Amino acid sequence: MNSRELFYRHMAQTSSFPLALEIERAEGMYLYDTNGRKYLDLISGISVSALGHRHPEVIEAVKEQLDRYLHVMVYGEFIQQPQVDLASLLAENLPGELDNVYLVNSGSEAVEGALKLAKRYSGRPNIIAFTNAYHGSSHGALSVTGNEPFKRAFRPLLPNVCHLPFGEISSLNIIDEDTACVIAETVQGEAGVVVPEAAFMKALRRRCDETGALLVLDEIQAGIGRTGKLWAFEHFGIRPDILTLAKGLGGGLPVGAFIAPRDVMSVLTNEPVLGHITTFGGNAVCVSAARACMNVIVRDRLWENARLQGDLFISQLNGNEHFRVRGKGLMIAIELESPEICKALINSCMEKGLLTDWFLFAGNCMRIAPPLVISEGEVLKACGIILDSVKEIYS
Repeated sequence: MNSRELFYRHMAQTSSFPLALEIERAEGMYLYDTNGRKYLDLISGISVSALGHRHPEVIEAVKEQLDRYLHVMVYGEFIQQPQVDLASLLAENLPGELDNVYLVNSGSEAVEGALKLAKRYSGRPNIIAFTNAYHGSSHGALSVTGNEPFKRAFRPLLPNVCHLPFGEISSLNIIDEDTACVIAETVQGEAGVVVPEAAFMKALRRRCDETGALLVLDEIQAGIGRTGKLWAFEHFGIRPDILTLAKGLGGGLPVGAFIAPRDVMSVLTNEPVLGHITTFGGNAVCVSAARACMNVIVRDRLWENARLQGDLFISQLNGNEHFRVRGKGLMIAIELESPEICKALINSCMEKGLLTDWFLFAGNCMRIAPPLVISEGEVLKACGIILDSVKEIYS
């Protein structure tokens, strides 16, 4: 059997219609399949490869760590310099109170840790989340995800979770003194890049302050420069009590984090001791890659390129009669009239060497989330392919 046959035979499938490209290598902005075709990567592994593929500084950091050690102990027991360096770098670039970092393996795990932390710190039973939010597929993360068809088959989930309409200020009065936390994507990703009004985010922050509920902001997709600022919450003039990160943090390797003030995070250390544990969280090789990735983003201020190239995407695509475009930085959605048209556009773009995808809760929207290092020329090339494909579909 060839690789394609073995993929369908032995690999657990997440859908009946995978993209099924067989990738042989990746470099910079491009993926290369086993037939020698190259694809301009417009989704960066779903917002993961922030620096493009195999960035030399990430590769060098990984190689250096490989010569020292891989796994030596579960998280939190040994002092491991790569972990200390990454946590310190994150704290240096966050508001002062967000100074304590718990390293995990993924975004879902970061959300799970944040939910546990909020309930343990507050002593309260209830969690508020929002409609069409995506926070992950593990049990707790799925419970606060806000799309009922996506999670109906897995009920019963966590109790005491209530979902409010995202962006609706009048609903925030439901947050009360029994609310442990409110969890929200700063910019909703899988809903098709839904950017809230600043007034809503400020009202949310204010209501959490009034009731003592912790505000958890999920920047697993929107953080690390993607929206045109280093942290998406900077657009709204607010700060979270707990921040979750993953995806673009690792430079292509699996790493996540939940971050909180030290006095909040400290409750996980007692009653019970080891209140939150992970075997592989903060793996030395992964966090070495993350440190290198974060260093490049901060040094080169790549959020500025995200803003510039995101504006260029929108200016080039705006005004087309067949779709609408919206976004923040390099987190962009093209909204089409139906999922069928969206699928046809994705397929047409792939045939022309442009890799795109859709959104989990917005099947009629095409995703644009390229590496933050994309150039003006690459944006113009991508827009040309998209517009040519749209023209063909409607001709």
